Amino acid sequence: MEFKRDTKEKLHVITLPGPALSATMTDELNGYLLSYLQNDASRQNDQAKNIVLVLKDIEKIDIAAAEALTNIQQKFYESNASFVICELQKAVEKFLDENELLEIMNVTPTISEASDIVQMEEIEREFMNGEEE
Repeated sequence: MEFKRDTKEKLHVITLPGPALSATMTDELNGYLLSYLQNDASRQNDQAKNIVLVLKDIEKIDIAAAEALTNIQQKFYESNASFVICELQKAVEKFLDENELLEIMNVTPTISEASDIVQMEEIEREFMNGEEE
């Protein structure tokens, strides 16, 4: 699977190719996305570990792939990193909502809003780290 990546100061914008995201693709996607967490640990903030996942080209997603995305998101938050999904097509959004996954995912309509969430979460993490010291 070919992933399009655009690296910004605090995040990576990853765009998945369409038209479908299925369970057979989740191992590759999981390895690709989680590698950003490992890279950050070894480089000491040389590269951002926050991800904005753009699903604008995904017209269909199966339940296993959707659940994999929620698990990936959880791993990012456990590692003090942000994971935001944006630009969902209506059919995908409806599917996630019907399967009660949309409410637990961090989803925004646009990349700009996803970037704003990442920035706010970064500030929140810095604030929380400052309180602990």
